[in-house]
Amino acid sequence: MVRSGNAPYISEKIRRETMAIKTFEQYVASLRKLKPTAYMFGEKIKNVVDNPRIRAGINATGATYELVSNDKYKDLITTISPFTKEPINRFTLPPQSIEDLVARVKINRVLGGYVGTCHQRCTGLDCLCTLSIVCYDIDKKYGTHYYDRFMDFLKYVQKNDLAANASVTDVKGDRSLGPNEQPDKDMYLRVVDQTKEGIIVRGAKVHQTGSLSAHEIIVLPTRAMQKGDEDYTLAFAIPSDTEGLIHVVGRSSMDTREIEGVDCGNIRYSKYCPTLIFDEVLVPWERVFMFREVEFAAEMVSRFSAYHRQSHGGCKSGKIDAMTGAALMMMDYNGTTKVGHHKEKVIDMIHRAETLYGCSLAASYEGKKEPSGTYFIDPVLANASKIHEGKEMAEATRLMIDIAGGFVADLPSDKDFENPEVGELLKKYLKGAKGVPVEKRIKMLRLVEKMAMESADTISDIHGGGSPAAHRLTIFRESDTEYKKRCAKRLAGIQD
Repeated sequence: MVRSGNAPYISEKIRRETMAIKTFEQYVASLRKLKPTAYMFGEKIKNVVDNPRIRAGINATGATYELVSNDKYKDLITTISPFTKEPINRFTLPPQSIEDLVARVKINRVLGGYVGTCHQRCTGLDCLCTLSIVCYDIDKKYGTHYYDRFMDFLKYVQKNDLAANASVTDVKGDRSLGPNEQPDKDMYLRVVDQTKEGIIVRGAKVHQTGSLSAHEIIVLPTRAMQKGDEDYTLAFAIPSDTEGLIHVVGRSSMDTREIEGVDCGNIRYSKYCPTLIFDEVLVPWERVFMFREVEFAAEMVSRFSAYHRQSHGGCKSGKIDAMTGAALMMMDYNGTTKVGHHKEKVIDMIHRAETLYGCSLAASYEGKKEPSGTYFIDPVLANASKIHEGKEMAEATRLMIDIAGGFVADLPSDKDFENPEVGELLKKYLKGAKGVPVEKRIKMLRLVEKMAMESADTISDIHGGGSPAAHRLTIFRESDTEYKKRCAKRLAGIQD
């Protein structure tokens, strides 16, 4: 038996089967080896991988593995690790160059259009990027060894091509009170004990998109901390099936359709978002990357948020690509391809996607190398992209619905179309343009419904990566406002 970094002991046979770059099939097989504790609709999930609702999310993350086998995208999504010297999936590499930063955005755009929803793997990479910078900074000040621990973990992730989930958002309790001021001290994840083996933590993290699609859960603070918040100032990583870790899958607007096997719209992919409960979870010391250094919590949060907002600019522009395609197909199927105002709406959708994409690319090209060697994006441009997304994704959705028509709201069920008594009548009256099979029109309407009304996705357009107010505050904080003042004073002829 051998040990890799902080990984559990595994056999050489398993190592040979899982190292380097996984295929989609190997990824799914690796999830079957995990035994997470999970609940949904009040019942314990016995088989996560084959549960239809969870599997649709697993398939979305699986696309990050699937595209490695696609000659068109292989060179974009894979690279050579400077740390292991082996080929790796880019979703395991903190950016080591401007090229790496740009590739993050391009990959996310491809995946956004490919799955038409959240592929769920960007958050784990955003955590890896963040830790690769902040662990180094903490060590530089305190002489700790977090960076060495992190690098061991990173190499383990790369060698085994693991998917990670970002566990950042605490439940927060009374928002007017800080972590240590809460009547219930568990409203922010905290350490409740420590032993020679590690720390024991208790609390909960929410909005954990794809936690059951991930091998590893990476925990970061959700906010800046102050004196008295030391027990809440934590960063660590644990396997997603760690004892005491409970995944409770949340409700969303269309969450039973995969289970029922009808009216899914997106026949391949979907999104689910659990709440994670940490019920006295042991974290080994070698997996702890920050412990009680309160002054570094703010840096951890700001770095992660900026990286994640850059990620959004790629994936959401890709989703608009899929939405635009659906709108164009509905024009074909409805017989409105020559309607001028529909073309104008499509143009409006396209320019919104390109603006999002452009902001995220600009944030990448303006990136800079940090002392650890990792490259960090321009936070003002990344946050500008996210503010734009919060408004313009909703507008792109409205335009798509406008073009598609009212059946987005109340299309009869697939079961009705299959009913021998009314099915043929429905197909008769739902025909569109001449020569278009009615089944194609029905399927595209259902896809538009899914992309427009799946709350797990549409809400993240607003709150993903933090609230809109947080995006705006970051832009003001990170902008060089004194430079802007100097520009104006010089032009006005004002000298101090």
